Amino acid sequence: MKIENLSEKYRVKRIEETDIPEVYALCKSNPLYYQHCPPNVTISSVKEELTVLPKGKKLEDKYYLGFYHSELLVAVIDLISGYPNGETVFIGFFMIDQHIQKKGIGTSIISEVCRYLKKIGFTYVRLGYIKGNPQSEAFWTKNHFIKTGEEVQTDSYVIVVMQRTL
Repeated sequence: MKIENLSEKYRVKRIEETDIPEVYALCKSNPLYYQHCPPNVTISSVKEELTVLPKGKKLEDKYYLGFYHSELLVAVIDLISGYPNGETVFIGFFMIDQHIQKKGIGTSIISEVCRYLKKIGFTYVRLGYIKGNPQSEAFWTKNHFIKTGEEVQTDSYVIVVMQRTL
């Protein structure tokens, strides 16, 4: 995957340890997300997200990326290539800076990402949102993701699985 091809509008780069403070600030600007998906974000939780993987996946399958307008981080996304199967990319996390939400930026980024993933041969994009989070459900539904009927119970919440055919 050539990450620079994920967007024509934004500069895309891998998030590294030196970027953690700005990712933390972006995440901290979205308290509603953490009401549904506890615990609250911390510097250490952002650092942990850089390497967390589903079973059977390797670090080279993970793309924890930032989307930048000039030097400003506007969004982060965590893509897992080939999960849960070879024709699918999994979005483990996606967040837009709260100060620029409701302007079509998130939809624009997801559209560009999906267009590129289709171009390089993937068939599906899959994700999970926290049941009871109306903001997340509305965003993903608006972006052509459909509930699969699968739900995963964790210790703290239920994850509703959605998928988009590319």
